[in-house]
Amino acid sequence: MNTEQKSASTSQILGSHFTAATETILMPASLDVAKLQNVLGDMMSHKIDYADLYFQYSRSESWGLEEGQVKSGNFSIDQGVGVRAVSGEKTAFAYSDDITLSALQEAAKATKAIASLGGEQTAAYTAIKRNAPQLYVPQDPIASLSADAKVKLLERLESFARQIDPRISQVTASIAGEYEVVMVVRHDGVMAADVRPLVRLSINVIAESNGRREQGSSGGGGRFDYSYFTDDVLHDYAKKAVHQALINLDARPAPAGSMTVVLGAGWPGILLHEAIGHGLEGDFNRKGSSAFSNMIGQQVAARGITIVDDGTIQNRRGSLSMDDEGNPTNRTVLIEDGILRGYIQDTLNARLMNMPVTGNARRESYAHIPMPRMTNTYMLNGTLPPEEIIKSVKKGLYAANFGGGQVDITSGKFVFSASEAYMIEDGKITYPVKGATLIGNGPEVLKRVSMIGNDMALDSGVGTCGKEGQSVPVGVGQPTLKIDALTVGGTA
Repeated sequence: MNTEQKSASTSQILGSHFTAATETILMPASLDVAKLQNVLGDMMSHKIDYADLYFQYSRSESWGLEEGQVKSGNFSIDQGVGVRAVSGEKTAFAYSDDITLSALQEAAKATKAIASLGGEQTAAYTAIKRNAPQLYVPQDPIASLSADAKVKLLERLESFARQIDPRISQVTASIAGEYEVVMVVRHDGVMAADVRPLVRLSINVIAESNGRREQGSSGGGGRFDYSYFTDDVLHDYAKKAVHQALINLDARPAPAGSMTVVLGAGWPGILLHEAIGHGLEGDFNRKGSSAFSNMIGQQVAARGITIVDDGTIQNRRGSLSMDDEGNPTNRTVLIEDGILRGYIQDTLNARLMNMPVTGNARRESYAHIPMPRMTNTYMLNGTLPPEEIIKSVKKGLYAANFGGGQVDITSGKFVFSASEAYMIEDGKITYPVKGATLIGNGPEVLKRVSMIGNDMALDSGVGTCGKEGQSVPVGVGQPTLKIDALTVGGTA
């Protein structure tokens, strides 16, 4: 395909976003741009700094397999509109699952409570269609496989896992898909639309031997349809889940105390996401509640550490062609060679902090207000082979994979459990351990990173981030890291 053909094709896809949003959301409600302009114009007739309308239509499904049978299935359709007005630091928000002109007008009235007295401001409205880069194909994953094919896919995944080892006594698996159409209409004339596919496949296994039971899990997904889950991909997920369960069958109790810890590449980046990433979100820093507040330009991490938030990676779970305010997402450098360079911002916090918008406004649905959230957050490569990092450790812990964790944004303190971990002795990985938890302080951990691998990997596409009751899909990643003197809570 030549450049002109590619450009034309991209233009058609981008145009299809507006077509899909118009046909799916506006036309059934007898709405058009002029009516939306009138609603926003009425909101701006008082002294309000910003106003927007966020329309959403979504279809989602999930299928669950247990004991060799698909025993659960869900399908839902949801749609609605959120109406927001911002004045200074104050936000008024109303939403409705009834997309009609009267519902919009009622919601708009509710937001006028924050309007400043005196003065009038009108919307100088010329509709501007904002075309964001095309990061994924605007397709409906739910329609990409028949119901029978989805059931057979889960059955094949279970079969693959059981064939790997006879000690696998139980397999559960699930598949989920979502088709979402969103449209943002703002008081400044910007109109933006996006069609967002999302799929995820998960497998959990239990291995039994000599009266002991251990579990393992794996999975992945992204912004594509179910055709991604080929037999090769299913084999890979099954192999990883079974490996984790069998390793844990042989695991010894984890030791406790302060020791050198090596974090594996990929999903262990969830520690960076929780312990550091949240602390770099604009709202926490504007309010002074983050451990990184007022530290831009200062060294907050060891030299060599560069952390970015990048919502522009093709087909990734955390990627978005536009954020939920209609702004294009970006690749934002947060920490560069150990120096704090910036924060993750939405429009409100960027304006109040006099900083650039980074395209990180996200919301769970039309019923939620947007706030600055991560997309795909990861640490860039270093220069060292991971084997060299392991070889440098006299005695320590290798955390290859993580389970859950908790973090305090204000202090940066965190606790994370390792779902797959090993002891390192005399520069070699020796035996697996169970029950290891990592306890520390995010900003302090950044300063204790002494070696950075050259094997940066992103997670397989399973991350979901929670903040103030809202959940959104995200991605994480990192290379192998050596951390000096981290507290390990063990079971030994």
